[in-house]
Amino acid sequence: MEEESKSLPPKDNFSEWYNELLMMAQVMDVRYPIKGIYVWYPFGFSIRKKVYNMLRALMDVDHQECYFPMLIPKPELLKESEHIKGFEDEVYWVTHGGLSPLEIPLALRPTSETAIYPMYKLWIRSHADLPLKLYQIVNTFRYETKQTRPLIRLREITSFKEAHTAHATWEDAEKQVHEAMDLYSDFFTKLSVPFVINKRPDWDKFPGADYTMAFDTLMPNGRSLQIGTVHHLGTKFAKTYDITYEDDKGERQYVNQTCYGISERCIAAVIGIHGDNKGLVLPPNAAPTQVVIIPIVFKSGGEEVLDVCRKVKAILNDSGITAVLDDTNERPGAKYYKWEMKGVPFRIEIGPRDIKNNAVMLVRRDGVKQSIPMDGLSQTVQNKLMDFQAELLKKASDFMWSRIKDCATLDEAKAQIESGWARMSWCGEKACGLEMENVTGGKLLGEPKGMTGSGTCPVCGKPSDKVVLVAKSY
Repeated sequence: MEEESKSLPPKDNFSEWYNELLMMAQVMDVRYPIKGIYVWYPFGFSIRKKVYNMLRALMDVDHQECYFPMLIPKPELLKESEHIKGFEDEVYWVTHGGLSPLEIPLALRPTSETAIYPMYKLWIRSHADLPLKLYQIVNTFRYETKQTRPLIRLREITSFKEAHTAHATWEDAEKQVHEAMDLYSDFFTKLSVPFVINKRPDWDKFPGADYTMAFDTLMPNGRSLQIGTVHHLGTKFAKTYDITYEDDKGERQYVNQTCYGISERCIAAVIGIHGDNKGLVLPPNAAPTQVVIIPIVFKSGGEEVLDVCRKVKAILNDSGITAVLDDTNERPGAKYYKWEMKGVPFRIEIGPRDIKNNAVMLVRRDGVKQSIPMDGLSQTVQNKLMDFQAELLKKASDFMWSRIKDCATLDEAKAQIESGWARMSWCGEKACGLEMENVTGGKLLGEPKGMTGSGTCPVCGKPSDKVVLVAKSY
């Protein structure tokens, strides 16, 4: 009874709700004795596994997975001055091996360009070696000084998928940028997470990049969350690390590069956007368990009910649906509570009456109930899972787009970003962009892909067809 009576804070209090949910649903334990470093529970890690296996499947079509070391020698890290300037306040340094000071300090990777590109110099020799498309899923370390938050702002990013590609020309690398954006769009759509792709302003692009495209989504409290980035690096790193190839005329040329990353923020987005006051609401594609089967057992007929439950589990599993049977001694109410907290998309209840009717009771995570026949059960459940996946995406998309408002003045934008994104005209001048940020207290996310407008810059008054989104962000 005690567990059934526990309840989450209301989602309206998003920060408290989010932190409590991670603990109560056993996603992450925040009690590790280092600020900003957290522990994955087995259940949370099973979500991570499902999500990242889906990401791997998309990447493996034309990328190869690899692994580069965590430790980066200080001279390599410092080679690209613009790059390290973007991370210099966040680097963790290893200065001793046992009790002996190291001759060369080693950095724990804040990101891996400076670990990977010395090897690319050795591996790439001719145009026949291009394009090179590698990725790894690793942990990265950043000495985060802002308020830390599990899965969102951490000192150890445990699940950083970073891809690094090399190409013969700038145009080939730009084509890869678009392919990466398509891949990420597919990935987030499969997670039922809506997004806008923004071209970051020059002062907020990845250090050392020609330009940065960022995937942003809107959390329920109106804050923007960056969930993925794609960077065109041009030849900047190639010149620093002397990464060249011999072209078909026998001349040495610098490669053009891209890199793009996704972290466990993608899971934070799923949790924050879809969860409710009862717990997680996991889209079927992200759910380790898609259906839980709960026997409704009375004083007699219990073994028959369990036999049917086992049969249903086998039918669903054989069809590729991940189903589990909860045959523990807990009361049905306690089981409902437990599995709702864990966000399982559907539960199936089976009791004597259902067996008599050759049917089962299918209950969706949002409480919608329907008796469905045993005949064609797996196809019916598969269709329901797909419908639920699509409905979650539509609901989240409708919410996000409803929170984007056109604002003509900085005062309007300042009020709007308390609950969503402000869309404004911008002349493109850095001084005006920084003034937008200063006055509104928000962040200029950049130019949203596919959006244009006609208006005047609210700072200088110049007419412009360029629009930007401004938001409060994590």
